[in-house]
Amino acid sequence: MQHNDVTLTWRSIISDDELAGLTAAHGGSPEPGWWDRISPHSLGWVAGRAPGGELVGFVNVAWDGADHAFLIDAKTHPTYQHRGLGTAVVRYAVDAVRSAGCEWLFVDYGEDMVPFYEGACGFRPTHAGLVRLR
Repeated sequence: MQHNDVTLTWRSIISDDELAGLTAAHGGSPEPGWWDRISPHSLGWVAGRAPGGELVGFVNVAWDGADHAFLIDAKTHPTYQHRGLGTAVVRYAVDAVRSAGCEWLFVDYGEDMVPFYEGACGFRPTHAGLVRLR
């Protein structure tokens, strides 16, 4: 699937180094080896690649092995933000999860992300619980 000049794919190969680079560009602190440990447990993920092949968009979908999927780790490279890429990545994930037969897709987000997840992506707010473990 295309979004402007970015190609979106479901479950395509992403290296740990690529995801660490996107995480750092996005303002996070990448942990070497994280993607190599996590990806085998995911239902899938969306990769957004610029024309030169650079990873510029990403979202991971964890799941319970049946009906419930969880959208996590959405990232858009700063040079591609505010162009609809994040919304396109999430919507592509929603379609892929629906096609996989899941009944529910959950996402956690803070108040600052309400316009994105509820406004642009169509998620509805719900009650949830949280226990801080560390």
